[in-house]
Order: sequence, then C-alpha cells, then structure tokens
Amino acid sequence: MKLFLIILLFTALIHPSGAKAVEMPCSMILAPVNQNLFNAKGAALIYKVKLTPSFQRISISLHALHLPAPRDLGNFDTYEGFAFIPGQISWRFKLYPDSSANDPIWAGKIDSITADLEKSKVQVRLSSTRSGQLGPSILSGSIPSCH
Repeated sequence: MKLFLIILLFTALIHPSGAKAVEMPCSMILAPVNQNLFNAKGAALIYKVKLTPSFQRISISLHALHLPAPRDLGNFDTYEGFAFIPGQISWRFKLYPDSSANDPIWAGKIDSITADLEKSKVQVRLSSTRSGQLGPSILSGSIPSCH
C-alpha cells in the first residue's frame, strides 16, 4: 500500500494536472458559432511581446473573413475582438475592415494582456459603436486548441 501511495504521489508531482501548458507563440482557427455562416472563418495569433522596459505582455491579433455586414445581423455597425477567462476577466478590442468594400477582412490586436490565458477563449463579436453594446459571438476558439 505504501508503494502505491509513493507511486501515486510521484506521478502527481511529475504531471500535476495532466494538462499541457500552452506554448507561445501559438495560433488557432476561429470557427463560426452559427453553422449557417459556414464561409465565415478567422485566425488568432497569440504570443508574448515586450514593448516597454517593463515585463512582457501577451498580444492577441485576429484576422476574420467572409463575415456578413454587421447591420445584417441586427443593430450593429462593427466587429470587435473579445478574449476572456470565464468568470474572471475579459478584454475587448476593435477590429477594422480593410479597404475592400464588398467583403472586407476584419483585423485587430491587443498587446496589453498580463493574465495567464491557459483557460481563455477568443471570439469575434458584433458591436455597436453608438451604444457601446457588445453583441453575440460570430467566431470562436479556445486556448486549449492553440497550436
């Protein structure tokens, strides 16, 4: 019995959670939340940056394409990036359309994250610049799927 407990303790010390830590840089595919938007896809690049003399921060950049015009999905006029750790903290950042008028690529980034993102999610969400209201998620991915 003592040998079993020693082996169990040894295993717990070597593999404390059984979960693999996220290695950076990493990237993920953002998939549509609504399967009717099957052409909509995105990608996120997540990595550590050192932009000031202080400590490193985490940068998330998003690239989303074949999204419907925001107004076609309700009282919205833009898209935002949204990253969050469920039940703890969230970050919003603007996505900007490129110059192609018919079907723009939406892109943006945030460079100021200091939290551990191991259990976080990244989304592209509708937004209204007039009300400041954040709308529903259109594309979504999670850090555990980051490669």
